[in-house]
Parts: sequence; structure tokens; C-alpha cells
Amino acid sequence: MDLDGTLRELRRAAVPAFADAVFIHLDDPLPVGAERSAAPLVLRLHSSERALPAPELADAVPPPPQLPEVAERVEPASGGRLAELLRDGRPAFGDAPGNAPAVAELLAAGTDAPGTPPGHRLIIAPLHGSHHVMGTVLLLRSTDRPAFAGDDLLVASQLATHTALGVQKAVMYGHEAAVADTLQHTMLPSSLPEPTGVRLASRYLPASKTAQVGGDWYDAIPLPGNRVALIVGDVMGHSMTSAAIMGQLRTIVQTLAGLDLPPNEVLHHLDEQAQRLGSDHIATCLYAIYDPIAHRLLMANAGHPPAVLLYEDGRAEVLGVPPGAPIGVGGVVFESVEMAAPTGATLVLYTDGLVESRETDIGSGVEALRTRLEGTARGLTSLEVLCDDVLGTLGPGARDDDIALLTARFEGFPPDSVGYWFLAPHPMTAGQARRLTRRALRRWGLDSLIDPTELMVSEIVTNAVRFASRPLSLRLLRTDVLRCEVTDDSPQVPRMRQPGPGDESGRGLCLVNQLALRWGATRVSSGKVVWFEQKIPPK
Repeated sequence: MDLDGTLRELRRAAVPAFADAVFIHLDDPLPVGAERSAAPLVLRLHSSERALPAPELADAVPPPPQLPEVAERVEPASGGRLAELLRDGRPAFGDAPGNAPAVAELLAAGTDAPGTPPGHRLIIAPLHGSHHVMGTVLLLRSTDRPAFAGDDLLVASQLATHTALGVQKAVMYGHEAAVADTLQHTMLPSSLPEPTGVRLASRYLPASKTAQVGGDWYDAIPLPGNRVALIVGDVMGHSMTSAAIMGQLRTIVQTLAGLDLPPNEVLHHLDEQAQRLGSDHIATCLYAIYDPIAHRLLMANAGHPPAVLLYEDGRAEVLGVPPGAPIGVGGVVFESVEMAAPTGATLVLYTDGLVESRETDIGSGVEALRTRLEGTARGLTSLEVLCDDVLGTLGPGARDDDIALLTARFEGFPPDSVGYWFLAPHPMTAGQARRLTRRALRRWGLDSLIDPTELMVSEIVTNAVRFASRPLSLRLLRTDVLRCEVTDDSPQVPRMRQPGPGDESGRGLCLVNQLALRWGATRVSSGKVVWFEQKIPPK
């Protein structure tokens, strides 16, 4: 199913056993499918082969008689003889009655040029696919060997038929591969987010055989509270279907991540949805949540190769998270494991194409990756360089599977840039929140932001007190912006509306919308988070 390979086999079969030269013109562009193009037919010389004497006889044997040159580009006239021969689809001798114009179109110098072999020494064999003309094969014999006989038209017909079928299959195969490649790359993230407290880098490496498109994917999704979800997955199989299923699963994961569910629940719901897509679709997935403020990592695994944690001192550890069963099996309990995420450590997530091959089992491959990381990571400060070094150890050999690689370096969040309080919901809570906000901003030297921040905090906390049944939380985060988050246990997300002149409520979020750089409200598993950000003025 390789176009160049198909034509190479034709040249090898035809020259020198059957002809002294073969010239192959293909339709430009080659047609795909059954639809007919309204554009005029254009043939381009794709490849050719001429018989040469053996190297050891090159000096003793006289050179073969000169054969004519052929046209690089041919536009058969719609009512001409060449177009008629192509439509007919049967091989014909070049010197047959009425075929001279067709030969003249194919040969660069025309049939009367010096050196053109006389007699049955030229065969035009059209390449016919199931629905279209794919091109033509020109077979020539020189004057130092017998001319073509009538039965040779049957041989030329067989050569052309097999070649046309191979060309058509190669075109369809290449088209499907290109569509699947495009589909897969479109469904992968075009860029990674840049959340505070973690640096990210990724790589995607397709399989060596272009048509073997897989369902490998990765993603990084910002979550409330400056956390980030890190995901890598792999749909079993290599086809356009695998890429399409991958896209659906990735969309499902993004939706589940927006609900702020723990990793084990995300995988549980993903497993349920995957079964609705069909029992034939199996996938592996590893889902992790990094909290840069708590310096913790929460992770669950669904049959995926284990993650590797590379510490700042160069030591690498394979994380012992229970693997679970793959997504799509059904009836499986997934387990979330919480662990420390030290500042400066790097989490390496990958698909099995990086660690498994025909020669290496996955266990040995994971250990080899851990060893490679320890050997290459010393002194490396850039995640991009680390990704390149990890993939560079694969070597130039052919790969049977795609590779998705996602790395995350934990930078954490400075404790002196966080203010975090739990507040009981009562009428005095808004005033308490204003006082806490004022003290924190003065400590950070942000006196110019005190008044607008107090006003917005008061409005959001007042709204939270109305609906909360348990203590709510107020958190201030100082990065390149000042971020405020108010969390309560009510799932009712506030929506901004335009109040009328006589309305006594509804103006709080309008004030927040006017004063904040950005704001939003997110429903989480324990309730909701309402947040806003302000630009920190330069010192």
C-alpha cells in the first residue's frame, strides 16, 4: 500500500525482462474516492526505468540504441486519440492505425523524431482504477531485440491492471492516514496552559508508519484553587476510529474535570461513558491533580503505564499507584492515591509507545526509562530539553506505536503569598472578611488595591452567607495578579443580571464585573467557588 513501492515493483517486473524502458505517468492530482473532478486531466511523469548493461560488461557491450524521451507533463486533448485510449482502458501498440497523435502527445519530440523505434516497439497501457483513470504506462523496446508480439498486449494489460489497483489502494490508504493524522493532531491541545506554580512541556511522536495512527493523547486542565489536572491516555488500536474515540474521551475528561471531581471518580465516570461508545473500545488513562499550595499530588490509574517522579537531586522514582483495569472494561473500582509533590520535582507522564516494543516488555521499558531519566536529568533546567533527551534515546529505528509525553515541574506556591481563612456564615462575616483582606494587602504592600478588593470581597462573601450551611473559605493569592476565591457548600452559581432602578439586589456582581480584571464562578463537587482577579500595579 505504498505508492512508490508499487511503481518500483512495476519497473522491476517490466525492465529488462519485458521492455527496455518503462515510463509511468500519473494523474495530477491522483483521484480519491468515486467522485469525478470537473478539472481537465493532467498527466505527470512520475517515474521511469531504462535497461542498462551489467557493470562488468559495460565496456565490452556496445550501448543500446537510443530510446525517445517522453513528456514530463501531458494534457490530453478532450477529443484526442490519447484521451480516447485512456477512456477505453485497453493497451494498444503505438504504431496501430490512428494512434500516432496519442504517441506524439506522450513523447517529448513526437513520433517522427530520430531514434523513435519503428514497428511494434511501443505499448500504451492505461492505468484504470475502480472509478477513474489513474495514469498510463509507456513500454518501449529498442531495435536490438524482437518487437512486441500480439500476446504481449495481454502481459501489458496484466501489468497495468495490478499497478492501477496498487496505485488506487495506496492513494486511499494515504488519504485515510492523512485524515486520521489531521484528526488526531486537531484533537490534541494546540498549546498548554501556564498555571501558577507549575511548568509544563509536552511532545507527541506519531508511529513510524504514517497510516498507523493511534489514540494517544495528553491534556492539562486548570482547576479552581490554582490546581491543575494532568492527563495522559491511550485508546487501543491504530485507525481513524481510534483517533475519533480518543477525541470523544478527551472531551469527556475535560467535562468531568470541570466538575472538580477526584481522580478516581473521573475515571469511574469516564469508564461508564466509554462503555456507551461501544464495548470494542478499550483505553488506558492516568489522571493526576497537582495542588501547588498544598504541595500535594492526587493520582488514579486505569491500566496505564506508571508515572515517574524525577526529584530535584536527580533521583527518579516509579510511582506506585494501583493500575486498575482499562477504561471500557466496566465494573471496576479505581483508587486515588495522595502523595507529596516536592518543589523542584518533575512528573513524567507518557504512553506505552515510549517504553514498550517488540523487543522490550513494558516492565523492562519503564525501568529503562527511570534509569535514563536519572542519567539525563542531572544539570537539566529546561523541560523542553528533558523531553527532547527522553525521546532522543529512542534511536532512529521504526516505531510501532505513537508516543505522547507530558512533563510537569512543580514550582509550588510561596506560603507568604497565600492568605487562607475559614469563616462561619453569619451577618458579621462580611465585615470580618474585609478586615482580613485589608491586613493581608497591607502586609503585601498592596495598599492601592485595598478599597476595591474590600468592596468585591464584601459583595461575594455576603452572597455566600445567604446560601451557605457550613463554614465558607476566603483565600487570597498573590502572583502576577491578585486573586481572591470564596468557596461555600451551595451549588447555586450566581449569575450577573442588570438590575432595574427600583431593585434592591443584583448590583454586587455588576460591581465585581466593573472593578475586576477577570472574574468567574465554578461549581465544584463540594459546592462552588466564586473568584476574581486584579492587576497588581508596578512598584
